[in-house]
Amino acid sequence: MSLVDAVTDRFATDLRAESTREPPADPDTIIEARDLSVYYGETLAIDSVSMRIPERQVTAIIGPSGCGKSTFLRSINRMNDLVQGARVEGELHFKGKNVYDEDVDPVALRRLIGMVFQRPNPFPKSIYDNVAYGLRIQDKDDNLDERVEQALRQAALWDEVNDQLDKNGLDLSGGQQQRLCIARAIATDPEVILMDEPASALDPVATAQIEDLIDDLARDYTVIIVTHNMQQAARISDKTAVFLTGGELVEFGDTSQIFSDPENERVEAYITGRFG
Repeated sequence: MSLVDAVTDRFATDLRAESTREPPADPDTIIEARDLSVYYGETLAIDSVSMRIPERQVTAIIGPSGCGKSTFLRSINRMNDLVQGARVEGELHFKGKNVYDEDVDPVALRRLIGMVFQRPNPFPKSIYDNVAYGLRIQDKDDNLDERVEQALRQAALWDEVNDQLDKNGLDLSGGQQQRLCIARAIATDPEVILMDEPASALDPVATAQIEDLIDDLARDYTVIIVTHNMQQAARISDKTAVFLTGGELVEFGDTSQIFSDPENERVEAYITGRFG
């Protein structure tokens, strides 16, 4: 194991241990933003957002284009660190630990908080090697066959590909590629899965498969999904956050309440199509 891997593995262990020692005030909260603002240069993308995201539920983030949905999602596992000129003010806690503290290693953080992107991005490798990739770089290659199979089963892909694991992942259909990416994300046993429009590039059948999969994943993982599809958010999520112009979180609550009786008039206007 390299020095970098040893340090990041130790951080991941320390973060889990620290989280156990100092749980959030709300025992169901796994992610908490506290007056979180994100800037790209001088442009404000997220404006003083505070919210608590519950563990092992599906939280949907909705709102019009450019409202900061994806920026907020990427702030959770510090993907915005990779954007030149991005800076963060406020705090973002994962199980009681501010992920922007100086002692937090973003690489180790991303092992606990995985991400699935809008367009499927399998590696130009076999199906097996795609899923095994993260396990190998973390030196978790004991029982590799079993771990790969388990991840593919969790991603509802095993029955379709178990006899062709040496097939190039790029040769799969779009929906299968996205499920392969989900299998790759969960193979390393994260606690949170971030999904940025995971079905926007898929046909209706593949979209339905992804939605069913998200429902299954929430039994074991916390899922946070950005979507432009309000019907999708209503179908699959337990909580919904509504961002509107200027990176403002306007309302956050139970999905059933947000879509049936929102407290904020701007949210009602957006959901009914009179705004955004």
